[in-house]
Amino acid sequence: MMNKLFSVLLFGFLLGIFGGGISPALGANTDGNLADLSIQQAIANALAKNPMLEMAAAQAEAARNRTAQARSGFFPQVDLNGSWNRTTNPMWAFGTKLNQGQITQMDFAPDRLNDPDPINNFGANVSLRWALYNGGQIRAGRDQALLGEKIAVLGLARARQQVIAQTATVYAGLLMAGENLNVIKQALKTARTSLKMVQSRYNSGVAIKSDLLRAQVRIAKLAQLQTLAESHVETAWAGLAATMGTLANDRYRLTSSLETAQKLEDSLSTWIVSALHHRPDLEQVRYQVQIAGKAVQKAHGAHLPSVGLFGKYEIDTEDFNDSADNYMFGAGVRLNLFSGFRYTAGEKEARAMLAAAKAREYQTTLGIRVETESAFQQARSAFESIEVSSVAISQAEEALRIIRNRYQNGMMTIVGLLDAEVALQQARTNHFNRLHDYKVAMIRLMLAAGTIDQKVSDLL
Repeated sequence: MMNKLFSVLLFGFLLGIFGGGISPALGANTDGNLADLSIQQAIANALAKNPMLEMAAAQAEAARNRTAQARSGFFPQVDLNGSWNRTTNPMWAFGTKLNQGQITQMDFAPDRLNDPDPINNFGANVSLRWALYNGGQIRAGRDQALLGEKIAVLGLARARQQVIAQTATVYAGLLMAGENLNVIKQALKTARTSLKMVQSRYNSGVAIKSDLLRAQVRIAKLAQLQTLAESHVETAWAGLAATMGTLANDRYRLTSSLETAQKLEDSLSTWIVSALHHRPDLEQVRYQVQIAGKAVQKAHGAHLPSVGLFGKYEIDTEDFNDSADNYMFGAGVRLNLFSGFRYTAGEKEARAMLAAAKAREYQTTLGIRVETESAFQQARSAFESIEVSSVAISQAEEALRIIRNRYQNGMMTIVGLLDAEVALQQARTNHFNRLHDYKVAMIRLMLAAGTIDQKVSDLL
């Protein structure tokens, strides 16, 4: 049993020694041929290639074309129509000959009127319809389309902000993964130094074998943690590549850092005011209220009279040897007197939807306030924890120095030494985690305030 345990410990020890330098932090920092990638460059790449923006841009283009369709109602509608028919129907046969200009005296004979010969007709006509007034329904529809176009453009702006936030968050996560890997490598270096000291004391007969085994177990555990940290780095690289729309195996040298952390200066009320003025999605909801108002106008217009022009120019022939033409034009007025309460119910529905849109606007406003305040409080508490974690590193380093000297002089057990090493490792990890948490909280706050596209470049 002891031999098996010793073999496992030896394997972990060798892995810690020879596997420590396999993967550089972030998978990139030691290769001088890699291109630099700052947070600004990563965001620029994402804005150029992220599929979310391509989708939002396509939706904005679709909205522009819907506006063009709605405007078409103001213009006359002109159609070219063609037809062919063959008939022996007495009424249609006589009318067809009349349209072709082929009526003769013999066609009025009762036998020919009652039992006409089959007749072909090739017809072509140009028709025109022009709605001059329909209770403002066309104008309301056009206004709705224009507002929908503005909503789509705002959707593109919000998608842009979300892509920026996503890229910055993933970039910060990659930095944290790299720093955590570096912390483990540094802990491995410290553990190997301690192992040499324990080995020397063991060889001198001062330390017992269990001290040596404990030091080797410590290195084995750190080797496992390094493997796990390297996998986290690779996963973070894949996430950044996906956000930027590039290949997953692309690597860069990251030039931005987690180290700088500027204190949150503006008050909560300032951030909330910014959110209520800059959030594209809130502006979208406000436009949706206006669209609902236009729907009420449109529904009310159905009760009003509609006036339009119509016309047609027609050519008819039987065999293309001869033809006749005619035209017709006129004006029409339509006023619905009773629709089974359909138009009345439609207007009531539109007014109910307007009330729902106003409630949705209020709900969105409240939600944005809560979102902004939550992000603000999280950012403020995260910043305060950074200084605490920084002090903890200094304290852990000093504690390890003292305990190492005491162990070397035989005044401390190996357990105390290893605990001090673990405490330093944890303090460093906590510090970078707190820096990361603050950056992510600030990204979330800027996104909540609708100003991330203006300020995120100053964060990393």
